[in-house]
Amino acid sequence: MTRVSLLKNPLLLGFDQFERTLEQIAKIPVEGYPPYNIERIGSNELRITLALAGFSLQDLEILLEDNQLSIKGQKKDDDRSMYLHRGIANRQFNRNFIIADGMEVVSAIFDNGLLHIDLLQPKPARKIRKIKISDGLEKTKNKTLHVLKDKD
Repeated sequence: MTRVSLLKNPLLLGFDQFERTLEQIAKIPVEGYPPYNIERIGSNELRITLALAGFSLQDLEILLEDNQLSIKGQKKDDDRSMYLHRGIANRQFNRNFIIADGMEVVSAIFDNGLLHIDLLQPKPARKIRKIKISDGLEKTKNKTLHVLKDKD
């Protein structure tokens, strides 16, 4: 089955990387663990909060590779405990988020079983540039001058 991409429109130029990012997102498995929130905490600030009951700071790792933010957790087994009931999840996890170009991870704070990761999304600068239009004769003159110079 051939997949039709909306980004193959001839009017959309240079969106190849964006399409690869969408494909990357589609490959990320959908899991419910650990639960998380994403909230806007300012006009250009976001916070990702993960609920990590039972984990300690030493069990966690955050990596930012290109545009992929990975939060990994692996709890070490406590051989000293004998559980009569175990309702708190103790499994390892790897939660991934794709962040936009230019976004910056500002901080990561682990407090009372919640991991808060703050992101800053800078406001894009508006770029306006006037493009000079030359006539076809100018281009032909320049080519002729290059040919004459090369003959010398």
